[in-house]
Amino acid sequence: MVRKGDRPSYTQPDPFDQYDRVKRAVIVSSGESYRTRDFLAAAELLRLDYILASDALTPIAGANQIEVDLADTDAAARTIAAVEPSPDVVIAIDDQGVLVAAAASRLLNLAHNPAGAVAATRDKGLMRALLHKAGVRQPDFRLAGVGDVPEVAASIGFPVVIKPRTLSASRGVIRADNSGAALIAESRIRAILSAAGENAAGELLVESFISGDEIAIEGLVDRGQIEVLAVIDKPVSLDGPYFEETLFVTPSRHPGEAVREAVDVVQDAVSALGLVTGPVHAEVRLTEHGPHLVEVAGRTIGGLCGRALSFGLLGESLEALVLKAALGLGTADHSPARPASGVLMLPIPAAGVLSEVEGISEALQIEGIDGVEITVPRGRSVTPLPEGDRYLGFVFASGMNPAAVEDALRLAAQELTVNIDGESMRPAVE
Repeated sequence: MVRKGDRPSYTQPDPFDQYDRVKRAVIVSSGESYRTRDFLAAAELLRLDYILASDALTPIAGANQIEVDLADTDAAARTIAAVEPSPDVVIAIDDQGVLVAAAASRLLNLAHNPAGAVAATRDKGLMRALLHKAGVRQPDFRLAGVGDVPEVAASIGFPVVIKPRTLSASRGVIRADNSGAALIAESRIRAILSAAGENAAGELLVESFISGDEIAIEGLVDRGQIEVLAVIDKPVSLDGPYFEETLFVTPSRHPGEAVREAVDVVQDAVSALGLVTGPVHAEVRLTEHGPHLVEVAGRTIGGLCGRALSFGLLGESLEALVLKAALGLGTADHSPARPASGVLMLPIPAAGVLSEVEGISEALQIEGIDGVEITVPRGRSVTPLPEGDRYLGFVFASGMNPAAVEDALRLAAQELTVNIDGESMRPAVE
């Protein structure tokens, strides 16, 4: 539990102050982020004076930018805190920026999560330990040093899931069903860490594999309490050996009681980690023994998936809701703007150079398909999971019910063909 004394002190924004002056937001983003433009568009829609703080200057016309080293949390935070006029809010778009945003907000006496809570969302081993201490339902787990993964995995019991403590988007996450597979997975994950510039000799996280449907819960935390924005089904089974996500559809079709129990588990996790404010994205497995927490991130949903969500009569974006909540402005209407919506993340089917994605026009003709965006330029080298860290693109759909949305996205997947190194293939969707 989070005790009152553990919560950071900050000045609560006055919602009526929005009429006195233009609010200023600093948006912290990795130069590789998919979502920078969506957050900047939301800031413009809200008529905010915004600054983009990134580890690489981004070619976005009209964007006021400062360059910071996201790996040097203290220095980056000081740079942001020195901005004049002083920012009213500092928001991180992705995992790489959450520590910097929290540290800068602390220096500016703005609402922020404690450093330890944010660090736990970036270190899966630390997260597991804190959740275990608080009794949050989750997979059994151990940490394993170099060469110890097969023995540790055997002590837990196969099958297991082996993960790097850092990295995101399922990069480096591999299922192993026996000791030989665990040894191969360890070698592979350490090579992935090395390629990512991370410590390849550090401990890896070994978890029991839990079967069951997986859902995602998108929410906003205010003073330690989560308000759910969306519960998202993942209709494609995530059983490994790799855990590439493809289909997201909301609202959930699982029984209401199962969803409520899952939300309770996420709330327990938020309290156990000490998160008190801002967006959270959580993943939960629904099992015959109840929901088990997979992970919690102190940010919104990854990639361009947030575009599948809109809220209220005006169809406000997820990014606009996050910015308004951070500024203390009214965000009362969190009801979905559409009966059902979803997104297909296009997996990379093979390594090589992307020549073309064909069939986009045909996919757009399918009833319910709202848009297709390819995020990897032609001529770019691509790598599938678990080594890769991105998707080819995203297909968006909406409809009167989740089944219609899922059907539309599956039909769209059948129309798309990916050409890599001169060979045509379809992105793998179950």
